[in-house]
Amino acid sequence: MRLGIIGLPQSGKTTLFNALTRGDQPVAVSGGRFDVHTGIVDVPDERVDRLSAMFDPGKTTYAKVTYADIAGLEGSTAKSGISGPLLNQLTQMDGFVHVVRCFESAVAPHPAGSVDAARDIAAMDNELLLNDLITVERKLERLAEERKKGAGREKAVIEREVVLFSKLNEVLSSEIPLRDIDLSPAEEKALAGFGFLTRKPVLLLLNLSDGQTPPEIAYPHLRSDIVPLQGKLEMELAQLPTEDAELFMGEYGIETLGLQRVISLSYDLLGLQSFFTVGKDEVRAWTIARQSSAVEAAAAIHSDLAKGFIRAEVVAYHDLVELGGLAEARARGKLRLEGKDYIVQDGEIAHIRFNV
Repeated sequence: MRLGIIGLPQSGKTTLFNALTRGDQPVAVSGGRFDVHTGIVDVPDERVDRLSAMFDPGKTTYAKVTYADIAGLEGSTAKSGISGPLLNQLTQMDGFVHVVRCFESAVAPHPAGSVDAARDIAAMDNELLLNDLITVERKLERLAEERKKGAGREKAVIEREVVLFSKLNEVLSSEIPLRDIDLSPAEEKALAGFGFLTRKPVLLLLNLSDGQTPPEIAYPHLRSDIVPLQGKLEMELAQLPTEDAELFMGEYGIETLGLQRVISLSYDLLGLQSFFTVGKDEVRAWTIARQSSAVEAAAAIHSDLAKGFIRAEVVAYHDLVELGGLAEARARGKLRLEGKDYIVQDGEIAHIRFNV
């Protein structure tokens, strides 16, 4: 799971990246410079902590999120679209964390001359939307040429694509992101290789100064969410030793870091969930898409488990914790055997029986 941290220059992207990854990348990067830093972050999960306490394993592994701090977007894409190297990075992301500047600073003035969160959100959305529109228009031009030549692919296939991309063109021309429209499975498959930027989920992060009240922002798009965060404060706390950070948070009445909510929302936004494997060697959270089958869960662990899949032994997290262990869950009939088509639920503990 890879999420790109994007935003206009001086919005605080690298500050957020440092806070999430406990990194120390320089935050004063000149606008327009194309640069990418990546970091892998554990997804906080109290269930993993509880299971680890129960089984006392040699190793505990949390689900992971990869964040990429992507510089280079400025909200003013030229007619030719986003540059190739930058676009290549963006299309590889599963979603975006859009950092929106809400703070004033005499040291780092806003490039536009004033702080206006709604304006900046619209500028970034328009940049992504314009790039998708350019891609769609170019595709329609190629389809028109293919139609004219009358050779190559089947005519019916070409006509279906013309209908689909004409639909996308109409949507984007109306300044509607593609994640706001429903697509059939066949249409999703046809678009899989395009990496449309406005199809990707977006988490709007309102970057506040210490103690600042977040502005009222309406963002009624699908697969999107908004979270306010005091970016500089969170970065400073993340860079402190754990004991010092806990002491500071206690003094200021901070119960949990806002970053934990950002990470959890990132996970949820992409339609993901966790299942667990447990034992003395390791307690581990595995990431799968919601509605994944037992055999797909097995593949997340190792391809051999999916190939030789026989059954999955499954128990709900709450049942396991309440009963105190796998043996007790089995004795009470809570440990079930499920087939390959079983839909794995969030938080279930699974053991895959296989033979290869």
